[in-house]
Amino acid sequence: MNKKQIKWRNRIIVALVIFFIVFAATEFLPLDVWLGSETNAVYLEFALFLIPYLIAGYDVVVKAVKNIGHGQVFDENLLMTIATVGAFAMVFFPETGPHMAEGAAVMLFYQVGELFQSYAVGKSRKSIADMMDIAPDYANIMQDGELVEVDPDEVEVGDEIVVKAGERIPIDGVIVKGASQLDTAALTGEAVPRVVEEGAEVFSGCVNLTGVLTIRTTKPFGESTVSRILELVENASEKKARTENFITRFARYYTPIVVIVALILAVVPPLLGAGAWSDWILRGLTFLVVSCPCALVISVPLSFFGGIGGASKCGILVKGSNYLETLAKAETVVFDKTGTLTNGTFNVVAVHAEADVDPDLVLSFAAYAETYSDHPIALSVKAACTGEIDRARIKDVKEESGHGVRAQVDEHIIAVGNEKLMMADNIAWHECELTGTILHVSLDGSYIGHIVIADVVKDDAAEAIASLKAAGVKRTVMLTGDREDVARAVAEKLGIDEYRASLLPQNKVEEVERLISGTSNKGTLAFVGDGINDAPVLTRADIGIAMGAMGSDAAIEAADIVLMDDKPSNIARAIRIARKTMSIAWQNIIFALGVKLIVLILAALGIANMWLAVFADVGVAIIAILNAMRCMSVKNL
Repeated sequence: MNKKQIKWRNRIIVALVIFFIVFAATEFLPLDVWLGSETNAVYLEFALFLIPYLIAGYDVVVKAVKNIGHGQVFDENLLMTIATVGAFAMVFFPETGPHMAEGAAVMLFYQVGELFQSYAVGKSRKSIADMMDIAPDYANIMQDGELVEVDPDEVEVGDEIVVKAGERIPIDGVIVKGASQLDTAALTGEAVPRVVEEGAEVFSGCVNLTGVLTIRTTKPFGESTVSRILELVENASEKKARTENFITRFARYYTPIVVIVALILAVVPPLLGAGAWSDWILRGLTFLVVSCPCALVISVPLSFFGGIGGASKCGILVKGSNYLETLAKAETVVFDKTGTLTNGTFNVVAVHAEADVDPDLVLSFAAYAETYSDHPIALSVKAACTGEIDRARIKDVKEESGHGVRAQVDEHIIAVGNEKLMMADNIAWHECELTGTILHVSLDGSYIGHIVIADVVKDDAAEAIASLKAAGVKRTVMLTGDREDVARAVAEKLGIDEYRASLLPQNKVEEVERLISGTSNKGTLAFVGDGINDAPVLTRADIGIAMGAMGSDAAIEAADIVLMDDKPSNIARAIRIARKTMSIAWQNIIFALGVKLIVLILAALGIANMWLAVFADVGVAIIAILNAMRCMSVKNL
């Protein structure tokens, strides 16, 4: 609790103690005998119960008066003030009996409920506030041989900063010196430290756990990962879900209507001779207490705020509660392939050598031939070769566009490329049963084998598809610019329902539009991409989810939901969080309205008293808030 909440709590405790002492005294002591008459005893009760009432609720009365002065007439402060002051005023209608205890109790328990609401909102904000702590206060730069702490905003792109063990990386950059382990939990939710070394890209907000790192900055502080994330989180509450907007509009009309109905209930029946004024005024006051909409106005936004906060703990950043609501209705999930379901990098997955040829020899000769190439395929071959490449052995490298490369290594002629290169040299080559890019290798005109290179599927991609289907997603689709055979192999391996291959970026938008038209009226389509070249599709889908977006400006800008790790399995978790949030929000709406409607009818009929009204207001609010707080619990989802 903060200081304001502690003072508030202490004030309520004092008021409660006084209330129960006064209540016990008026119930069990013969005050009428001591004071000489029942009337004197009633007036003493009035004065005694007024003490805890004012201690607990003076601020509510003051707010009600101030709001009337500002034109904000109909709110819960006014409802509580009218109802409780009216209960005390019933002292002038002796035939109804004294109701000061009920009036004081209504204000006390209303304040207890408000304090509880404040605590619940504070707790749900804590997960967001924890994320705000990732913002670094300073950056270390070297000046005149000494480390100096400066404001991160003062560091320019290309400057070198030093991050010591235990410090947060303040700005995105590349390690130029040192090696360490990074705690990325604040960004990704991942508990396992990430090992980094010279040349690795690092992001602001991560904690350096071990060694000292020297980092060359690649972005200004205002555009770094931590700044973009904080901006995203801070703005999330501004984008309200339709359910929240419904509650806001509902309360706007609901409150004046119930005040008018309570007034009619208190005035019209006695004017028509249907009963005593005191009886109908008491019914009207009870009606006002019951009708206070705080259970709805607080618990529904709290449900969404809790859902967004809970998701952020898992490294799932939701830009607004409206996106949470849309995600909960996801019926079709469409994936980009490269960088989303696969790692997005080429790797050597197999080396098939001819009889009596060492596979390592095939890979070594291919690596030598590809030494001077920066093509992704060439880089993957060189990365797979374990031996050190001696460039002095290489001569006469010739790259043939669309075919491959030839090179002289020592006294041997090496050719590495596709089947067209082999056919040009009249070399007999073999088909491969594996799916991927095939590099055929020849040595002095003789075929010695081939290398299979493929984009490796992510470890949890199959789990992600299975989890989506278990969560009730009806259709999974993969869109890719890759070849038909590669797309088919990935789709079959992962259990994806449909795929489209050989697509250009504009073709992906057309496919998404076609898929949206095939979605039911109540369902939505989510597109999952890597956020770099999928911005048009992320924008066009009902809900755009960016994968592996740590440090990707395109992802943060275009997507509605950003997964700060690289795990497709978190998509299903995000959907489960969204559905749990929506379920709890509607539980609160139905429960609160249902109980209030029943007690309102009982109050109008004169069956419900002030004590039942207290439950219908404060009791329902507390139950709804406790239910809303379940949105923050997402560990087992």
